[in-house]
Amino acid sequence: MSATILTEDLAVRFARIALGHVTREYPSKPDHVLAGPQDARTPRELHPVFFGSYDWHSCVHSYWMLARLLRRYPSSEAADDIRALFDAQVVAEKIAAECSYLAAPTARGFKRPYGWGWLLKLAAELSLLENTNWRDRIAPLAGIFAQRYRDFLPLATYPVRVGTHFNTAFGLRMAADYAAVIQDDALSALLRDTALRWYGADQDCPAWGEPSGDDFQSSALIEAECMRRLLAPGDFLPWFDRFLPRLELREPATLFRPATVTDRSDGKLAHLDGLNLSRAWCWRALAGALPAADARRPILQDAARRHLDAGLPHIASDYMGEHWLASFAVLAIDAEG
Repeated sequence: MSATILTEDLAVRFARIALGHVTREYPSKPDHVLAGPQDARTPRELHPVFFGSYDWHSCVHSYWMLARLLRRYPSSEAADDIRALFDAQVVAEKIAAECSYLAAPTARGFKRPYGWGWLLKLAAELSLLENTNWRDRIAPLAGIFAQRYRDFLPLATYPVRVGTHFNTAFGLRMAADYAAVIQDDALSALLRDTALRWYGADQDCPAWGEPSGDDFQSSALIEAECMRRLLAPGDFLPWFDRFLPRLELREPATLFRPATVTDRSDGKLAHLDGLNLSRAWCWRALAGALPAADARRPILQDAARRHLDAGLPHIASDYMGEHWLASFAVLAIDAEG
């Protein structure tokens, strides 16, 4: 079976899905602390850029996906609509309001680390587009989140290993792309050193808790993908051999079985479609890090294909998945090293 690729038709389909919800204000699930009655405000008032897509972080990574699709297919039939969205939304006054929101003491932990990582991933993608206006306009917001990593990581004694938004390996992995694009060697070093401090001694991962009924990430595989992204190949491969030593036997077996979703109208159960897509992303990236002759490589590639086949048909089955799943499909299909 050949690998799925990001064709122009598929890119337009994903773009149309995202364009249909990034400015859809309701339903909305705010992550917002009210310090007083003055804080009871609408999503658009709180977040004039990222008020759609059900929640702030989903809106951010939908913008990332649109930027990626624009870069990949700048002449597609959706490209002008993406440009128009960015011209209307990624503007100085609206970015300033997003920055102002973060200045409140109650927003110190806002979207940590999932939203932090995705915002930096978006900023990195905008930096790769021909139009530099959007990159320059989002830079102040990206700078705040980059500084939050610098402030928080030295305080974070322990990693968070869950399969949801709080997973710290995911946050490091996404921030790594931003640090690389803007050539911030100090931030790259902090991310790498933190990953080694948190995960460097891990070995023989049992993955016994996967999947839970709320997972959209594999805590085992995203840790491995984090280390792949942050370590040099000569350091990563020995670590990977220790961390998952029985992949040639397809063990831990739970990592090779796509998750079953029983109700896609349930926001938590719909996470499991995301688990299949995010596992596909990780399996594909990890396979690509192995030498061509490594016997594990086709095993990991097969696992990636089976997870993608399980998740891809359900991108728009219900709004509980539609508002975010396409982003993870693009990660899985169009991952870049």
